[in-house]
Amino acid sequence: MTPDTWGALALVLLGFAVATSLVSWTAAGRRIWAPATLALLVAAALVAAIPEDITVEGRGATTALVALAGGLAVSGGGPVTALVFDLVDRREPPADSLARAGQVLRGGAWIGALERVTIFGTLVAGWPEGLALVLALKGLGRYPELRAAETGGAPSGTAERFIIGTFTSVLWACACGGVVALLLR
Repeated sequence: MTPDTWGALALVLLGFAVATSLVSWTAAGRRIWAPATLALLVAAALVAAIPEDITVEGRGATTALVALAGGLAVSGGGPVTALVFDLVDRREPPADSLARAGQVLRGGAWIGALERVTIFGTLVAGWPEGLALVLALKGLGRYPELRAAETGGAPSGTAERFIIGTFTSVLWACACGGVVALLLR
């Protein structure tokens, strides 16, 4: 295969990953399509990493790459994070903790999407220090709600859910940014 063909294959895989991530926003779709989205992201990363020579040339192809990977960072992170919560809750049933944590940590889906797009943007722009800034701002912004968990104002496990969700979301955005970095090396 030619270097251009490898690049086109990576773009197609990212496109399918975006499509599957959009379907995985439903509770029923999450169990099937979130793992498929993860598999497609891994496949795109392997296609980007394995060949010695791979190219994504031209302004249009580069724009498509960044748009697809950025869209995947935003749209795929939420369902994958929810799937991780499903796996965590399977071991220790939450006893209504998901609903209560959602009431305490309001806006979590929107904050997660903004977090992922910002992390993706800072990594693609070549400013990895932005990752620390985003995490610091998120931690400071959520501190009052997380502190309330210690005084009984929030359900137990809220801080743990915050950490698990943040790590999952950040790792997803970093993986999407990593695919772009591999393809534009």
